[in-house]
Amino acid sequence: MKTAQKSNEITAIPELLEWLDVRGALVTIEARGCQNNLAEKILGQGGDYLLALKGNQSSIYEDVKLHFEPPTTSSLANRSVAETLDKEHGRIEIRRGRLSTDLEWLQHRHPEWKPLNKIIAVESERHLGETVSPETRYFISSSLTAALCMLAAVRLPWGIDNQLHWGLDRSFGEDQSRIRRGHAPTNIGIIRHAVLNMIKPTKPKRVSIKGMRKAAGWDNATLTTILAQIF
Repeated sequence: MKTAQKSNEITAIPELLEWLDVRGALVTIEARGCQNNLAEKILGQGGDYLLALKGNQSSIYEDVKLHFEPPTTSSLANRSVAETLDKEHGRIEIRRGRLSTDLEWLQHRHPEWKPLNKIIAVESERHLGETVSPETRYFISSSLTAALCMLAAVRLPWGIDNQLHWGLDRSFGEDQSRIRRGHAPTNIGIIRHAVLNMIKPTKPKRVSIKGMRKAAGWDNATLTTILAQIF
């Protein structure tokens, strides 16, 4: 959903949620969208929220941070932990998720967040050669999902950049596009997304999106297979 010229995604998210069936779903939003009215809307439509915390919600952010650093005896008794390790392109990334349900004190201090069932601290360590880049992020959630599932859910928003925007730029040259006038950028963006969604289900594992585009230009059978996709 395209935002107005003098607006931002905060105004677009409620409209987008109206279009979506989020019943039983876990809706993840980055820190800018950490707003209790958005959380209420998600809950009202039958979903659960997982919201990143940063300075825009400084009070609850500081409370959550202090709860995890250092841990208390009470918080350790109501905590679960999960860890994942990824190796890709010479880079190792370790992620540890700490999930706490010791929240009566936090619910009392921040009654505007209902229901607040979990708080999560995610520690990331990125190893590239001798360089180690640590980072800790904090989240709040209404979900009762297990720690490992929450750790996976935290990663999902980053997949938009990795699987969509990066692919559109690498395979379609989106960032270098000079199409800028009127409705043309929006229209060509819709076409790129449609083409990408048709190519993905037909693409062999070792063939790139760009390779499939080239093959479709050479071979009518490949082109027909791509155009026959329903998404």
